[in-house]
Amino acid sequence: MADQQSTNQYSKNLSLLHALCLAEGRTEHDAPLSSNLEDYDPVKAASYLACYITAKAIKEASRSPADERYDNFDMLSVYQAFALMVYAYLVLPLGAEDVVADLEQDQIVIAKSLFAELTNEELADIVESGMRKFHLIGDADAEHWTHFREDFDKAVIAFLVAGTDDAAPFEKEELIPVLGAFLSMLCEAFA
Repeated sequence: MADQQSTNQYSKNLSLLHALCLAEGRTEHDAPLSSNLEDYDPVKAASYLACYITAKAIKEASRSPADERYDNFDMLSVYQAFALMVYAYLVLPLGAEDVVADLEQDQIVIAKSLFAELTNEELADIVESGMRKFHLIGDADAEHWTHFREDFDKAVIAFLVAGTDDAAPFEKEELIPVLGAFLSMLCEAFA
């Protein structure tokens, strides 16, 4: 029983961080949030957190998707690829709990969340191009891409730990500059 409880801890941490991040953006006029972690699906939590982390990283990297929509549209697909990587790193450990994610479906949710103001045609372009970039990065054999993926994975999981463990040696906000640097590296690679 203790082993089952420890394997479920990861999904509970995802759900907890989702709830905590939702609470950050609440105003006094918003409906109250549930305090029951069972109300926060871990896969949906991962897609929300992928958007949350990506939006913070974009801001940290001093990027402007609103301007880039007109000046450098392809950069939006880099943000999509970044979000897909965050999502993948967050959902991968859920496999140990037999929780299955649907990247094909969730990539659309992520794109719509990040780029709500875009047309369906623009979203389709971003989803397709973002997935190509995601696969390029994931399949790249070059040593610098291997290190990039490993270090990025560690930063994403460190963000989760920092957001859910009071004993973590750092706060999740302290990792935003690191995540912004990873986004900047991706932007430079695809510029």
